[in-house]
Amino acid sequence: MLREEVVSLVSLRRNAHSTAKHLTAFLPTTREEMAARGWDQLDVLIVNGDAYVDHPAFGGALIGRFLEGRGFRVGMIAQPRWDSPEDLLRLGRPRLMVGITAGNLDSMLNKLTAQKKVRGEDQYSPGGQTNLRPNRASIVYANLCRQAFPGVPIVLGGIEASLRRIAHYDYWSDSVRRSVLLDAKADLLIFGMGERPVWEVAERLRKGETIQQIRGVRGTGHTLRKGEWEELPRSRYVQDGATVFLPSFEQVTADKAAFSEMSRKFQYETNPGNGRPICQPHGAEAIYLNPPAEPLSTAEMDGLYDLPFTRLPHWTYSEKIPAYETVKHSIVTMRGCFGGCTFCSITEHEGRVIQSRSAESVIREVRTLRRMGDFRGVISDVGGPTANMYQMTCKSDEIERACRRLSCVHPDICENLQTDHRPLLDLLGQIRKEPGIKKVFLASGVRYDLAERSPEFIRDLAQHHTGGQLSVAPEHSRKDVLDRMKKPGIESYERFAEEFQCQSQAAGKEQHLVPYFISGHPGSTLEEMIDLALYLKKNGMRPRQVQDFIPTPMSMATSMYYTGLDPFTGKAVYTAKDMKEKRLQKALLLYWDPAHHDEVREALRQAKRSDLIGTRPHCLVPPAEGQGALPRYMKRKVQPRASRGGGG
Repeated sequence: MLREEVVSLVSLRRNAHSTAKHLTAFLPTTREEMAARGWDQLDVLIVNGDAYVDHPAFGGALIGRFLEGRGFRVGMIAQPRWDSPEDLLRLGRPRLMVGITAGNLDSMLNKLTAQKKVRGEDQYSPGGQTNLRPNRASIVYANLCRQAFPGVPIVLGGIEASLRRIAHYDYWSDSVRRSVLLDAKADLLIFGMGERPVWEVAERLRKGETIQQIRGVRGTGHTLRKGEWEELPRSRYVQDGATVFLPSFEQVTADKAAFSEMSRKFQYETNPGNGRPICQPHGAEAIYLNPPAEPLSTAEMDGLYDLPFTRLPHWTYSEKIPAYETVKHSIVTMRGCFGGCTFCSITEHEGRVIQSRSAESVIREVRTLRRMGDFRGVISDVGGPTANMYQMTCKSDEIERACRRLSCVHPDICENLQTDHRPLLDLLGQIRKEPGIKKVFLASGVRYDLAERSPEFIRDLAQHHTGGQLSVAPEHSRKDVLDRMKKPGIESYERFAEEFQCQSQAAGKEQHLVPYFISGHPGSTLEEMIDLALYLKKNGMRPRQVQDFIPTPMSMATSMYYTGLDPFTGKAVYTAKDMKEKRLQKALLLYWDPAHHDEVREALRQAKRSDLIGTRPHCLVPPAEGQGALPRYMKRKVQPRASRGGGG
């Protein structure tokens, strides 16, 4: 592990490479590695809640390599001890700043499930070990860095900082918390994908500005003291250049309607083309957020992924890192999502504008993959948040920059959205032709309402890019619940499923969709979940996985969960908050599994639907006792199977 002192580099890595090569292959994590580069001091120290994996899918490494490529001396301390600042001192005091990320996941989501139980594995730690990062890691690391490096600017970044940048509901404490910027007492917060803002901040510090002078960088937030924020001009119109004031922390804590208003107002300022500065008072202080950073161009995305990543975990790790094993032979082609699903926080972090790499850049990475010693010709995924949004844009940059829609695909696909799948089809075709490439999968999933517009894409998907099963996410069957999610109607999924099966048969393959569903989402009562369970049974679908809704910071569904209000309409929304009810809702979707039958029967009785308990064809579960009851040996937990009916 990185926190342990490296005593003998030769004994840790006995292979054909020289020790010097190991010492300079990664961003420095020890003094020995700094010395091998001829460095006596870092410019930027990155403190990372994840293990150090030098792969572009890991945010800390991505930002570190990006800054290194611009001439900054960058070092990495991954998963430091948090009982004292001593572990942070091993690389010395950085000259410009400390950048802090909790990791690729919010640290509370990383630790606890929807039932608030401790997870058995940390995917981003060696060996899947737990407890290698603290709860609320951004805050803890910031406090440690202040002790270790008095006077050095502290900059928060990563998804935890991004999604907690305003007052927010915290599911794990069941409370409204302040902006993480205030709780961490950091100097600056970078939100969203941080390449542009972190470069500007580091460059201005290098030129001699103080952190207090760096106030206007897009994609950053800072605190304002009393007397600084009260007289800011308040915006009335989108183009007036003034500041949007959100309801204060005190207001959103005391009044759920004010929290709902805050959530709605915030969402409309996420387009870099027309987003305005945001101010939110917290007592005598306030947080001030500049407009979002501009998205990267294709050339800039190419440059980012052309950086000299080793694509490996740091060589001091002796145990596998599960998240790395999942993505090591995958390729990111794009970032961002214009879907606007209310339960998802991708848009709040990566933005709505799709940023895509060129085909040439992707092919260069394919050739890099081919040179990896353990690569066997199978690319596990080519995609991003949604694989088939690659190179999809608005037909006009002017329209896109002025647009205030929160979703380009809900309630209908916008007429200005270019949904052409040819760039993706061409790219996949080029990858397949590369020497040594045997299979190319789209494991990150597809948006089926877009896919059904391109029969050619579904044909190639079934023929070339599915390994027997394809994950898709219809989420629910009820239109009212799907509208709360900003997801297309179930009919769209059914059309896609039918076409996918036809194309699979035409290709001579037996392939199946693996549909994902959410239980406990705002708008879902037991009645809605029973309807979904009946839909699943009618179509012969047995979900392998059910996501119990987790209210992650800042999502619109989280606002509904906490307030009981739809932030866009102001109407009341029911949400299951009791842990037992959440379990019952989830059990209904696993109606076919005898291990869940007791909970399904309880849910049906509570909903006054005991008519669905029995042995008749329309029933969901058999009775617990008497005629038709399962033998005792069949009531043990069984492993879920892939659904086969109804395209699922």
